[in-house]
Amino acid sequence: MESPPLVTSDGELIVPIRADVDILLARQKARALVMPLRFSTSELTVIATAISEVARNIVSYAGQGEVELAIVQQGARRGLRVIARDHGPGIADIERAMQDGFSTSRSLGLGLPGSKRLMDEFQIASQIGEGTVVTMIKWEH
Repeated sequence: MESPPLVTSDGELIVPIRADVDILLARQKARALVMPLRFSTSELTVIATAISEVARNIVSYAGQGEVELAIVQQGARRGLRVIARDHGPGIADIERAMQDGFSTSRSLGLGLPGSKRLMDEFQIASQIGEGTVVTMIKWEH
């Protein structure tokens, strides 16, 4: 059963992530949200790819979670903030998980480190048994 995206009182858009179809929805909602910003086509592709990677991790490792999308401003700069949040098993060794090629699921292991390279800002917090939160920002150039 598909859950519709929610808009918070602060204007953030929250996309529930439970299945592969939700990953595509999160990408589409991000593209629509950043239309007023000056992102190039290639930057939009980069953003969509980073969202896909963190949302796929939610589906693969936690089963469900959410992606929060918001336009942010810092002085004259504007950008897109993406927060991927789950209440899954957590990541035991974040430093190792951030290395290219490391995977606990026989994937290529490019998701988290790839997302970090694609976005301008990247933070990850995780606690075993509590879940993981990845926060990323792409600024207009």
